[in-house]
Amino acid sequence: MKAAPRTSRLFFAVWPPRAAAEALHAWALEARHATGGRATRAETIHLTLVFLGEVSDNELCGAIQAAREAKSNSHAMILEEAKFWRRNRIVWVGPRETPEPLGILVENLKGRLMAKNFKTENRPFAAHITLIRKADEPRQLPPLPAVSWPVEEFVLVRSQLSADGSCYERLASFALT
Repeated sequence: MKAAPRTSRLFFAVWPPRAAAEALHAWALEARHATGGRATRAETIHLTLVFLGEVSDNELCGAIQAAREAKSNSHAMILEEAKFWRRNRIVWVGPRETPEPLGILVENLKGRLMAKNFKTENRPFAAHITLIRKADEPRQLPPLPAVSWPVEEFVLVRSQLSADGSCYERLASFALT
């Protein structure tokens, strides 16, 4: 009997520079005074572009090839707002509007993945970075720090759940032009 192929939980994301991640983490720790909940660790702060879910080792090459074919321009992302999503009980930060190159990247990547028979979410992309989970609705959040987040590449990430939260392993990176 042939064993089933191994699978991994995968997603594509952009990662902030270390200084930006540390500033966002510090903000999340301060915001927790108003929200409770669990702050995202600095090293795991990211913006998810496309979530793939469980992908077999046999399909991994197709995901990497799709990413190599996806094109967009590098750009700066400005984080202008912090919000609470009641339904998911998260506090997130992000731009008021998705930067055009980021939106193009997501649509391009989704199209390349679907052409290789990957299933992607059908809902519109909303650029957000989750910083606090299991939060209560705050009366007010602290002002956001000025954060410089140049988006010059995106990465394919393997996610593994642990008692301390998710652990991420970067499998491949893809430069933007």
